[in-house]
Amino acid sequence: MAPALTIAGLSVFYGRRAILENLSVPALTGGSVTALIGPNGAGKTTLLRALAGLVPATGSIRLDDVELTRLTIAGHARFVTYMPQALPQRVALTVFEATLSALMSSREGGLSGGGLSSGEAQARALRTLERLGIGDLAMRGLDELSGGQRQLASLAQSIVREPTVLLLDEPTSALDIHHQMRVMQLVEELARERSIIVVIVLHDIAQAARFARRIVVLEQGRIAADGSPGEAITPETLARVYRVEARVERCARGFLQVIVDRAV
Repeated sequence: MAPALTIAGLSVFYGRRAILENLSVPALTGGSVTALIGPNGAGKTTLLRALAGLVPATGSIRLDDVELTRLTIAGHARFVTYMPQALPQRVALTVFEATLSALMSSREGGLSGGGLSSGEAQARALRTLERLGIGDLAMRGLDELSGGQRQLASLAQSIVREPTVLLLDEPTSALDIHHQMRVMQLVEELARERSIIVVIVLHDIAQAARFARRIVVLEQGRIAADGSPGEAITPETLARVYRVEARVERCARGFLQVIVDRAV
């Protein structure tokens, strides 16, 4: 059966300020992508960090029968991989070394790399880089890369582990159109092939509608809409959450398109 991640009564406070308050999300299931969208400050990154065990939170985050809030950060890492939007600036490793290191650490933590020999681990690391289209960067130092290249290298470190839950915070923000499409196609394929629960923060609403089976719209730490792209992305929701007058239409291929006419 596909894994399921259920969030119930989740709250996160920074000092006395509530970023997320009593947030509940019906089960997110493996095999497809769920996109978190919403305006700046809505709580999207905080939710990802809470799911990764990186910020103190109250409530329940349950992965099947495992209560993640009771685990240490290392315990979380056995099940969950998180790719932040802000990446480390100076790391003295090549792209291949960093990807292989991520996989080897997952072996120690009990993730899917656990049964691999050293040669098999190296082969998987190289396949991951090739699949992302950055095999030619394998021997380049991380500190030599452009912002977009470093984003792709970071994504390689996340997906090579093949975790149960993959959390991605704006993984396409620094990429050109070709690499945006390549990354989103790959994330969708991995979710389907490996039955991974993928939760991804995106600002591009049309991109979210195209690749995510489920959309969760956040507004000031609460859920404003939750459902399929057609259910969650409506002119009414966009007006209320983003304060824009917009049309939601389908293109000739059936994908949702959002045309913003004006701010309101």
